[in-house]
This record gives sequence, C-alpha cells and structure tokens, in this order.
Amino acid sequence: MGGEGKLYTLAEVSPHNNAKDCWLIIEGKVYDVTKFLEDHPGGDEVLLSATGKDASDDFEDVGHSSSARAMMDEFYVGDVDTSTIPTKTKYTPPKQPHYEQDKTSDFVIKLLQFLVPLLILGLAFGVRFYTKSPA
Repeated sequence: MGGEGKLYTLAEVSPHNNAKDCWLIIEGKVYDVTKFLEDHPGGDEVLLSATGKDASDDFEDVGHSSSARAMMDEFYVGDVDTSTIPTKTKYTPPKQPHYEQDKTSDFVIKLLQFLVPLLILGLAFGVRFYTKSPA
C-alpha cells in the first residue's frame, strides 16, 4: 500500500468506517481491510463495528488463526499514534452507603428459623392426635 509506515492519529483513522473505506486499529497498527470485507468469515458487520477505536480486544477475543494473522500484513497501511487513543477506564462501582445491620434482628431471625418448624411439627402432631377417632 502507499502509506507504508505512516503514523496516523485516531482522528485520521476514524472516518474510514464504512463498507467502501474500512480501516481498523489492531495492536497499534492500522489496516485497510476494505478489500477483505466480503471475504471475512464473520461477515463485514463484524469488521465495520470495530472501526473508530482500538479493535485489539475484539480481534483477540475471537482467537484468530496464525494464517489469519499472517494475512494481516497485506492490509497494513501504517501505525497509530497511541497517545491519540483514549485510555480504557476500568469500571468502578459507585460507593454504597455502609449499612449497619442490627445484631439483634439477626439473632431473632435465627431463633425464628429454629422455632417455627418446631411449632409447625407440634401443631401437625396435635391436630393428628385430636382428630384421630378412638378405634
């Protein structure tokens, strides 16, 4: 390709995001995969959905073969300036207020979990005893 070794920014690569002009960023390298869209085993939508961002994780998650990796060389157009790619932020859940559970209610629950089944059994035996007619 004509752009061998050129350094691109994310802003320069991002507009190449359609079926007539499709570029991907994988592992810091820029690939023009437009000619490969129709031949891609996963379909063109997979490639088009990975445009405009660092598609390294998308590429690795699929588990491409060594022959697929070797094929990438023919689509290479240059490198990307990694400082123009936003850093991935790790999700941190919002802080929850600390809940102070009352220890008394915990004791009451455990006591009820023990007594209620005993009460039901006692009631069942009592009903059976009083409803049984003498033979």
